[in-house]
Amino acid sequence: MPNTKSAMKRVKVIKAKTLRNKMIKSSLKTISKKFENALSENNLDLAKSIYPKLVKKIDMAAAKGTIHKNAANRKKAKLALRLKAAELK
Repeated sequence: MPNTKSAMKRVKVIKAKTLRNKMIKSSLKTISKKFENALSENNLDLAKSIYPKLVKKIDMAAAKGTIHKNAANRKKAKLALRLKAAELK
């Protein structure tokens, strides 16, 4: 248990930030699964429409510090490669 007033505040702030990070990661996983399902079903129109939204979610997560900026760029590059490969098939 925190003993000082500042330590109590830090616990409160950390709980709020944890909830925000969980919400961001959850929405990111949800839209990623939609994109992956669209690719696996060969639904390129749906995948192309989801891709910009997914990239925006990744950028927002990186901006908030939920994921590292290099990890965000790596994820976006992998997604672009997967989309391009699906288009060429």
